[in-house]
Amino acid sequence: MNLRTSFLLSLLFVSALTFSQVTGTITDGTNDYPLEYATAALYFQENGELASGVISDIEGVFTIPDVKKGTYYLEASFIGFQTKIIRDINVHNRNTPVDVGTIELSIGENQLSEVVVKGERATVINKIDRQVFDAQKFQNSQGGSATDMVRNIPSVSVDGQGEISVRGSTGFVVLLNGNPVQGNASTLLNQLPANAIDRVEVITAPSAKYDPEGKSGILNIITKKGAADGAFTQINVRGGFPSIEPYDNDKTHQRYGIDATYNIIKGDWNISLGGNYQRNDLGGRREGDIFTIINDTLTQFPSDGERSFDEVNYSGRFTVDFTPDTLNTYSLGFYAGKRQKDRLADIVYFDNHAITPAEDGERVYTFQYFNHNLRTRRSDFVLGSFDYAHVFKNSSKLSTSLLYEYTLLGGPTESDNLGFPDNAIIYQKEYNTNDNPLNGIRFQLDYTWKPFSFGQLETGYQYRNLNHQGDFVYERRNNATGEFELVPEFSSEVDLVRDLHSAYAQFTAKKDKWEYAAGLRIEGMDRNFDLQDKLGEIDTTYTYNYIKPFPSASVQYSFENNTKLKAAYSKRVERTTTFKMNPFPEREHSETLEQGDPTLRPEFIDLFEMGVSKNFDGGNSVYATAYYRNVKNLVNRVNTIYNDTILNRIYSNVGDSRSLGLEFGTQLKPTKNWSNFIGANFYNYTIEGVYEGRSVDSDAFVYSINAISTFDFSETASAQFTFNYVSAQNTAQGEDSRFYSPNLTLRKTFCDDRLVAILQWQNIDMGILDTNEQRITTFREGEFFTTTNYVYEVDMIILNLSYTFNKNKDKSKFIDSEFGKREF
Repeated sequence: MNLRTSFLLSLLFVSALTFSQVTGTITDGTNDYPLEYATAALYFQENGELASGVISDIEGVFTIPDVKKGTYYLEASFIGFQTKIIRDINVHNRNTPVDVGTIELSIGENQLSEVVVKGERATVINKIDRQVFDAQKFQNSQGGSATDMVRNIPSVSVDGQGEISVRGSTGFVVLLNGNPVQGNASTLLNQLPANAIDRVEVITAPSAKYDPEGKSGILNIITKKGAADGAFTQINVRGGFPSIEPYDNDKTHQRYGIDATYNIIKGDWNISLGGNYQRNDLGGRREGDIFTIINDTLTQFPSDGERSFDEVNYSGRFTVDFTPDTLNTYSLGFYAGKRQKDRLADIVYFDNHAITPAEDGERVYTFQYFNHNLRTRRSDFVLGSFDYAHVFKNSSKLSTSLLYEYTLLGGPTESDNLGFPDNAIIYQKEYNTNDNPLNGIRFQLDYTWKPFSFGQLETGYQYRNLNHQGDFVYERRNNATGEFELVPEFSSEVDLVRDLHSAYAQFTAKKDKWEYAAGLRIEGMDRNFDLQDKLGEIDTTYTYNYIKPFPSASVQYSFENNTKLKAAYSKRVERTTTFKMNPFPEREHSETLEQGDPTLRPEFIDLFEMGVSKNFDGGNSVYATAYYRNVKNLVNRVNTIYNDTILNRIYSNVGDSRSLGLEFGTQLKPTKNWSNFIGANFYNYTIEGVYEGRSVDSDAFVYSINAISTFDFSETASAQFTFNYVSAQNTAQGEDSRFYSPNLTLRKTFCDDRLVAILQWQNIDMGILDTNEQRITTFREGEFFTTTNYVYEVDMIILNLSYTFNKNKDKSKFIDSEFGKREF
């Protein structure tokens, strides 16, 4: 044997002994969360002999080292889940590690009946791009809506008017199971029952693969699905006790509801049905004072009276998932709902008078009258989606999604100015109504593959079309004839058509203790806003187009001591709505008209954040995130004088704003039975700009606090106290006062945890606090001043009962294992 032959034989021998590695990630297929301590076993495909095996880490990731050249199959398994086999894994050489991708496990059928490993879910899980909140931790929201649930999240606050803010901004986007909703975000949250929610993901600095809409980020609402093969049924009923404080309101307020969920999983099919009906009335009062100054005459009209709400919601939901094999998944979903909310404002203007000259003058007249104002808002909507995903043999994945949305918004509003105390005297009667059908279509195509062993590349294209029409009719009663006649200057037809095309590319990777992502999205928008009056004298189309880049980047480092440090940047946009662009006024109150601006420009936002999180022993954790948000073309509602007794509220670009803040959250367990979650958001908010030739300059320190304290008396009984507080916050022309609400919930389970009774004491006041009150003040020096205190119902007692029918109850207890829920 010559030297050359010996060398070649030695090279072949060494090559045969060179080692590679096989990597992958094991997740729970029902919620995409990593499974820690799952087993990955590698077998020789030729003879079925075990080659090696490891367990996954806290992120569900496993790495099998020292794998020789050959063909293998891999078994991924975890207690309570069906084992999944990945075949034809070809290992060639040590320079090419093999990544089998993400392996999704399904809940198993053959589970033991009585083995239960109890563990406690974390209230919040911190990830590189989001915080994930467990809905089951918020007992005070049970029987209510999604709004009642999200108001406990540190980033979120709800004010006295029911406006939802994320980090102090109402500009956020709601995703429903990952799909965007083009209608009003608050409307959807108010119509979705809290009992249907599994978890909420708060994405404050979204990556380029998400649509860039929403200046304060994204709330992704994930609804519940079944836990195991078989049928699952849950029914919840809710009833409210009579109001303790009636506020001399016209009607007795009612609070009751029912919702139900049915889920069946059999083989390749997962089908879920749900429906709910809710009646949520709220009593209250409105106390106000307004003055205007025109030509050195001051007109003042203080007021007091009822401001209450009667609200009815009902909705239905249906989803079906079909997974014929490990490579293909089909999903079909429908969600429909109807909502009607009547706001009654029966207000007495008890001292309407004029003084001239404005400073130290004499009264010209004194007058009082009664205004009956009933505003009805209806919202009917239907969402339909079809998704398909295919996994290729190289572990790359193609996903398609088609979404259709129809929403019908409507009025009307009645405004009657009558005599007082003699309501038979008619000074003025007005009636305005509107129909606003909205049609939205979204198509999305995404492709994911791993060209490198340490990271993956995601690309995609999205098309969104919005067609929102509005027909606004404003009529005033002719007191001579008794007939209502059209008021042309307040009546209009509008049509907003918006087309969006966008494409993105994003790279994400994890290497050692580092996780990072970087992406770029290019978006083109065509906006056409057509405006017509009812007399055919005005027909104008306003256009606004752009092509802009929206970059994003994030990085996270994990230390050995369960500490993570992260930083992120995201470019965002807040697109304008039809309502804020319609320049024809709408009568909101006796003293208020509201209108928009057809030339309104979108807001463009830069978001920066840096955060740290740490998990301690005993279920304790803490996280803090510093952030900076810069907004160009800020849209604010500003007031001008329409006449001596009417202010005109106009939505306009008033300048720029900056928010510099710190968000904080901690989970504390002083004892085994007592756990606490405290979240807070502190930020400095600055508005700078010019409106109607006057400078807009406002600066304030704003904060909100959400605290939850839960004490377990036993395995079947607990109490939870929550406290939500929003400090005073500045606006372009004034200030919104502080607003707070304490709540107490008692929870008891019966019938082996199948029956759950929850007694809620909402808006605790006891006559000694100022719970559920908020004062709104605006002013313009030398022109007008308005302040209104909204006082809403307190000390509300509500009982919720929930019963679960589940023939596989004992089997599904495995979902309560510490391992399966640790990363929830």
